[in-house]
Amino acid sequence: MPVFEYSGLTEAGKNVRGVKDAENRKVLRSILRKDGIFLTDVRAADALGAAAVAAGTSTGTGKTGKIELSGQGLSREVDLRQVFGSRVSGQDLAIATRQLATLIGAGITLVDSLTALVEQVEHPRLKRILGIVRQKVNEGSSLADALAEHPKVFTTLYVNMIRAGESSGALDVVLVRLADFTEGQAALRNKILGAMLYPAIMVLVGLSIVAILFVVVIPKVTKIFDDMNVSLPWTTRILIGTSTFARDYWYLILGAIPLFIWAVRRYVRTEGGRAWWDRTKLRAPIFGPVVRMLALARFAKTLATLLSSGVPLLTALDIVKNIVNNSILAKVIEDARDAIREGESIAAPLKRSGQFPPLVHHMIAIGEKSGQLEQMLGNIARSYDSQVEIRVSAMTSLLEPVMIVMMGGGVAFIVFSILMPIMQLNTFVPQ
Repeated sequence: MPVFEYSGLTEAGKNVRGVKDAENRKVLRSILRKDGIFLTDVRAADALGAAAVAAGTSTGTGKTGKIELSGQGLSREVDLRQVFGSRVSGQDLAIATRQLATLIGAGITLVDSLTALVEQVEHPRLKRILGIVRQKVNEGSSLADALAEHPKVFTTLYVNMIRAGESSGALDVVLVRLADFTEGQAALRNKILGAMLYPAIMVLVGLSIVAILFVVVIPKVTKIFDDMNVSLPWTTRILIGTSTFARDYWYLILGAIPLFIWAVRRYVRTEGGRAWWDRTKLRAPIFGPVVRMLALARFAKTLATLLSSGVPLLTALDIVKNIVNNSILAKVIEDARDAIREGESIAAPLKRSGQFPPLVHHMIAIGEKSGQLEQMLGNIARSYDSQVEIRVSAMTSLLEPVMIVMMGGGVAFIVFSILMPIMQLNTFVPQ
């Protein structure tokens, strides 16, 4: 049954918008009229992106972000916000996945479960995509293949786990594991971002204050030194020179910062630049261990989830090497996959690489020997997750006093550089 996106007016004159399935537009109009909604615009959910191309020529855009298209006797407005949509967060995806698992676990067919899910989901982009997925499944496609057509929302990990669940007949169990995994990843990301938010705000505020001091305040204060017939201290000369440069060439500074960021990002996208950046992150004095722990926790948790869902080991390693988000560790995992294909164990190549701590390859070796690899990987993931939380909490606790000391030191340098010439002027006695 086709899925339509519609816009309409209620009896009170309020604009409404939604997604609903119906046999055709006429049936949809009748259904909505029974609900007290008068249809003003309707379009097929799976043809929205192609409508702009097939409908004809564009007649202009307005402030509302809509394009009016006409052609072949048709006239419609495409809302650009609906075409591009907003980002689907991990939390939104986890909630939808858990709801689908509950529906399928209750014995409801997949198509009916997807129909109910489309009605429940509130996120507009996810609702639209799920409507398209439901239509594909109703036409005979597998759920994994239908999800794979939307890689920006459903990752390779997600699609492969769904495919394994469909093959094993335990789709509801796999969906529960997938929801747990997605929620765990989203919770850990939110904890780290929340912990780093306050230091980031402090840095931004501190840099803004220093910029105002150097561009506005210091030039006015240091004007009193122009007529002084004394040698200024080196700290004052540095302060005046820096302030003068910031005042006269502020536009160069503002232009150089984004240019530098663009150049670094472009270099990091190259193969050599990516390897250098990933190696630097792992070797960084304070943040390096945290980056490594995050990657190892993601590696262990993802591999455990895939294996417990029935995904073959070699396929799971292919997926995991892209999940760790570090080319150095990804190369180690790729070498481990090749070694396993030749008959080696998982632990041996990980140990040879020197990139995985002894805790990881020892527990993996024990899991391989005892047949409890998934459980051992889960233990590794939980261990590193807790260590990451402890490290991040400790770093944020230390960052606050360190930043206060640094800001205080900067202010002290400015005050000292201004007061020293004034004190010299007061002690100067003309002959």
